[in-house]
Amino acid sequence: QVQLLQSGGGSVQAGGSLRLSCAASGIAVSTYSMYWYRQPLGKERERVATVTMAGSTNYADSVKARFTISRDNAKNTLYLQMNSLKPEDTAVYYCAAAQSTSTYWGQGTQVTVSS
Repeated sequence: QVQLLQSGGGSVQAGGSLRLSCAASGIAVSTYSMYWYRQPLGKERERVATVTMAGSTNYADSVKARFTISRDNAKNTLYLQMNSLKPEDTAVYYCAAAQSTSTYWGQGTQVTVSS
């Protein structure tokens, strides 16, 4: 059974930092493309960051130079370090793992940034 268990998140003032974690079981994160998505209230889910199996990373323009996606293969965990947070970063954040036709999702975690 595949499980992506998220932790981290919470409330922070603008300019602050948070780190999200996504611990995987049932899959090896090194063999999947791993993603962070977010969904603001009332809006569509958007992809924030990607790390491929080869280790390449990609970011949405809105978070470039502020967010960093990383993967610890030994801990089988995905991370999202979020710095210089803005109120518009407020959303529910989801991790995801994708390979071929299989996609798995974390349970989501709320990030709230106050001005």
